[in-house]
Amino acid sequence: MSEDQLNESAESATTADLETEGDLAADYIEGLLDLADLDGDLDMSVASGRAYLSVTGGGEDLDRLAMPETVQALQDLTRIAVQNQTGRFSRLILDIGGSRDARAIELRGLVDAAIAQIAAGRAEVELEPMSSYERKLVHDIVAELDHHSESRGEGRDRRLVVTSA
Repeated sequence: MSEDQLNESAESATTADLETEGDLAADYIEGLLDLADLDGDLDMSVASGRAYLSVTGGGEDLDRLAMPETVQALQDLTRIAVQNQTGRFSRLILDIGGSRDARAIELRGLVDAAIAQIAAGRAEVELEPMSSYERKLVHDIVAELDHHSESRGEGRDRRLVVTSA
């Protein structure tokens, strides 16, 4: 199934479906935290056609899980666990210790630097490979700043290219 087909399938999920996804994801993450003997408070919400699960508290031990690569890996595992339960592709977003907000700030910095390079005369700036969620954030930031972006590449090498509007 292509990424577009998966997204279309996930976009047809109802709020109740997404709440169920969030509950299943919370159960899965809670089980992982228990196995690792880590504390954390879980908060689930639904917005923009996605279930969001945030893990907060837990102190320094939980902070070690907030590394971007670790959060992405845990998100992928959680999505698979949810998909196994529901039979539907999940676009769930997992945040641990505010890692998503921290990454959004980093992405904003990348966009600002790319736009500065364009203002200095470059025709386009290619950004690092990133997840579909991060690409969506970057597309939104670039559009806010009246520039253009497009995705290029396949799989893990898929990245955004920023150009002037």
